[in-house]
Amino acid sequence: MMNGSTGRRSGGRGRVRAASLALGLLAGALTATAAGGSPAAALTPPVAITADDLTTWQTNGIVWSMASGDGVVYAGGTFSTLRPPTAAAGTDEQPALNFAAFDATTGAPTGCSLSFTISSGTATVRALALSPDGETLYAGGQFGAVNGIGVSNIAAIDTDTCTVRNSFKIGVSATVRGLAVTDDTVYLAGDFTTVGGQTRSHFAAVTTGASLLPFTANADEVARAVEVTPDGQNVLLGGDFFRINGTNTHALAVVNATTGQLTKSYPGFIHNNSTVQDITTDATGFYTGNEGTGGGVFDGRIALNLSDFEQRWRDTCLGATQAVAVHSGVLYSGSHAHDCVSMGAFPDQPRKHLLAQSVNDPKLLPWFPDTNDGIGEPVGPRVMTGASGGGRDYLWVGGEFTTVNGKPQQGLTRFADGPDTGAPWVPNVSLSTLTPGRIEVNWQTSFDTDDGELTYRIYKDGSNTPVHTTTGYSVFWDRPQLTWTDTDVAPGETHSYRITASDGVNTSAKSPAQSATVAGSTEAYPARVKADGASLYWRYDEGASTFAHDSSGNLNNGFLRNGPAYRQTPAAIAGPSTAIGFNGSSEYAYSNRLHAAPSRFSLETWIKTTSDRGGKIIGFSNLTQQNSTRYDKHVYMRDDGRLVFGVQSGGSRTVTTSGAYNDGKWHHVVATQGPFGQGMTLYVDGQARASNILVSGNENYPGYWRVGGDNLSGWPNRPTSNFFEGQIDETAVYPTTLSSSQVSAHYALRNG
Repeated sequence: MMNGSTGRRSGGRGRVRAASLALGLLAGALTATAAGGSPAAALTPPVAITADDLTTWQTNGIVWSMASGDGVVYAGGTFSTLRPPTAAAGTDEQPALNFAAFDATTGAPTGCSLSFTISSGTATVRALALSPDGETLYAGGQFGAVNGIGVSNIAAIDTDTCTVRNSFKIGVSATVRGLAVTDDTVYLAGDFTTVGGQTRSHFAAVTTGASLLPFTANADEVARAVEVTPDGQNVLLGGDFFRINGTNTHALAVVNATTGQLTKSYPGFIHNNSTVQDITTDATGFYTGNEGTGGGVFDGRIALNLSDFEQRWRDTCLGATQAVAVHSGVLYSGSHAHDCVSMGAFPDQPRKHLLAQSVNDPKLLPWFPDTNDGIGEPVGPRVMTGASGGGRDYLWVGGEFTTVNGKPQQGLTRFADGPDTGAPWVPNVSLSTLTPGRIEVNWQTSFDTDDGELTYRIYKDGSNTPVHTTTGYSVFWDRPQLTWTDTDVAPGETHSYRITASDGVNTSAKSPAQSATVAGSTEAYPARVKADGASLYWRYDEGASTFAHDSSGNLNNGFLRNGPAYRQTPAAIAGPSTAIGFNGSSEYAYSNRLHAAPSRFSLETWIKTTSDRGGKIIGFSNLTQQNSTRYDKHVYMRDDGRLVFGVQSGGSRTVTTSGAYNDGKWHHVVATQGPFGQGMTLYVDGQARASNILVSGNENYPGYWRVGGDNLSGWPNRPTSNFFEGQIDETAVYPTTLSSSQVSAHYALRNG
């Protein structure tokens, strides 16, 4: 969500944008046919634009508006210079005062140069829109002259000569933030209250000859977006308003294209603390980008049908949406989304700025290029537009960002329908030999910025011929474990394995070789953990990766964060397994899978530490990449070394050991919660050390298992550190309550 509210353009847009995209699609289809295949063959349908950013010239400020046509992309905003793609800020710059034109295919400036200025204050171009014939570019914003020719916040540019059309002049009293153009009409949205000396509150329409039309759609607050429906009969309005022509309709309205009278109102449809920042259309629908400020707001996107103007779907991700564009049945959006858990996607985490969804389904598609927040407010992308050139379709993005896909790039970037050049990440691999005569090859699925379904090939003992090939789906917040068991092995043999990930065109490097010696007998301790029903079992035998593989058989793998110390010995359990070390300040592990809150559970792990700063050992919480805001069902160590098991049940309920366990020795820790009369029990080294049989409930929220650290604010005897400093081994979670005999049996098997 955003703090405050900043105006922006809506446009470039109107009917010409949809037409431009459609023509681009046709050109792309013809090119693909001539070449004998699709240029986006590696992409996961329906995504048809790669996530690979192309070399593009940069601005030294914010790009607020764009329009495209005839192979040219026009950009307006608040900037004063351009520079080449690799140039650092302040170097190799050329003047460009709030406006520039670019070759859609090369990303380089064209010869069209215009300066938008104002006598006092800061000039800015907030809206651009091309006439359907492409001969006139309309510009709106806050400016008083274009190339020295006096205008009043709106101007018309002859695209052939790149000069101001003197025949189009009309006074607009304040900033124009949105434009939409038909063959004979220019629709305006913005801050103004008069146009041509007559009252028009925030929306207006003029002829292409700059005569004010009777169209009246007076709004009580700022207007930010305006689009004409493809049939030309209605106009879609977006902004901050609560009333149009005196009728309640917050942030969104549909009005008659001739009169401005309401066709469809939306009272209570969008949260009062949210606004519509952008609107775009395709043949069957229209789509809004929304921004909110404060609690309980709506920040996502809405798809609505043009047939009845009713909602098709709604996305409730948090992180204000600033721009939307449709290409080939996919809605692309620019936002600073940080919490999409309500949509079954990622929990609150660092921001993602570019997303894609089917126009028929709000599920996030596997398309994740990214920018940073950048300068200004800052929120990253501000505008999107489709363009075509050289037989390809492009998605141009402008805004206040200063990096794209982790590399310096300011103000502008672009993506194409191919070729896809980005390879998936190298898979993280872990081997397991719990059963005689078998080696389990486990790996964490990879990530590719524009492909969800990847193909994995396993190579054995240095061979270049794979012994196994399979596919798996993954996105950056959900990289599930895959497993293949090699039975063509014998006890005592040592074998090595490497894995590649491919999107069908690009293939990752082979993973580092991992070796294992085939077991001759079953290890007693892990066999008992599995037999007693562990739903998650991390042994921490990985060499160096972000992967904690699950030995329970449930593929409940974990992510290791911030580089904990791998392969610590001696481990807690006798045998070939190793432990992992956490630094007590930033390192931890979390489960890949989102879990429902368990009503009955057991937590089991081994710890070794000499720390006097305490820290969380294991627990359940709602976030993964930052300290959680909801957290219980956990075990933590106090500064004095005593262990605490706590749940939320009408308040913080805890049981605490009388002894300390920060003596530098391995200790077996088990926490269980069962029904009333069984309640909470905390075991250490095979014996019950603390209990409360009356506490049978815990807080109900979906969450993740975390090991090694998380928030402990508000809990009794909170330790100095949220994070545990020491070694951890053999972590297991059970959906049942282990009995005291089961716990003591596990402890007894430590010497295996």
